[in-house]
Amino acid sequence: MAVLKVTFTKTKRDKLAQVLWLLNWVSVITGVTLFSLGLFLKVEILKRQEVMSDDIHPVPNMLIGVGLAACGINFLGGKICYDCVDTAKFLRWKLIMLPYIICTFFFTFCILVGALMCCFMHYELERSLYVGLHNAMRYYKDTDIPGRCYLKRTVDMLQLQFQCCGNGGYRDWFHVQWISNRYLDMTKSEVTDRLRNNIQGKFLMDSVPFSCCNAFSPRPCIQHQVTNNSAHHNYDHHTEELNLWPRGCRQALLDYYSSIMQSIAIIVLTIWLFELFVLTGVRYLQTAMENVVRLGDPDSESDGWILENSFSETARYNFNIIKSLGKCCHVGDDPNIDVPSTSHVQENLPSRQIPLPK
Repeated sequence: MAVLKVTFTKTKRDKLAQVLWLLNWVSVITGVTLFSLGLFLKVEILKRQEVMSDDIHPVPNMLIGVGLAACGINFLGGKICYDCVDTAKFLRWKLIMLPYIICTFFFTFCILVGALMCCFMHYELERSLYVGLHNAMRYYKDTDIPGRCYLKRTVDMLQLQFQCCGNGGYRDWFHVQWISNRYLDMTKSEVTDRLRNNIQGKFLMDSVPFSCCNAFSPRPCIQHQVTNNSAHHNYDHHTEELNLWPRGCRQALLDYYSSIMQSIAIIVLTIWLFELFVLTGVRYLQTAMENVVRLGDPDSESDGWILENSFSETARYNFNIIKSLGKCCHVGDDPNIDVPSTSHVQENLPSRQIPLPK
């Protein structure tokens, strides 16, 4: 029994073909939208590639690829639906429509995968930012080393733009040497003692770069000796709200990219539902037109459906096809299939007589 069978008159088939032709052209626009979203996301990631560790480009690359595929597939679908108004023109596409529908089905599945990747990218992005920001803070002082000379500017601009400090907070700067040795006065005992007392020979102190300072604080920025209450008048770092950015840059960037991902995921899911609706209409049009060809009367009524048989029968039929293909491949891989049997050959050979001694 056919699944979701609908009877179409000639007028309804023509209207369905015209509507699907229009919707396919709208789908071309949605393909451009997917491509633009993927390109936008890729550019945003590249802007802050220096503070990310892992390659998280598969999501924007997939959106770009799916967007380009949508433009080509829906353009072809519009042409097919336009020709389906005429039965004679439909015959040119009759053999192509079923493979086209199957390819479009897998294409819509890729759109759904792209939306899910946007939703589940949060954890991968957080791990990438954690490692990337940690390395960027370690190399903050290396302004003379090729490949790292712009990291100081990158981190400072990041902290100023997103109003953040450190990886998870301002105290992260206490555990890295962010001042280059060339700017340390080695003649001072205070500096040499700090270097000597650290097991790794690093100059660590309770201070942060200037970009951590909160520009909206009325008090002058306290960026050195942050935890020393006696070094500043009327100051208690335990109770007083510091004039440093309280939020870490990892959380700031995570919130920024998460909002972009959520917006893109909603748009992509909407496009997926729209493409699924168009695919359903094309399936109805294909089956209805094939039944018209079988009847031989272009003006007659015809039935259209999603599946010609029930779900279980269709699954069983496809499983048997795959099973038979597997058997064929198994037989074809036998290296001895064309080799004649040795016993059979020996039976046909003439027997040789052993000469008796004279």
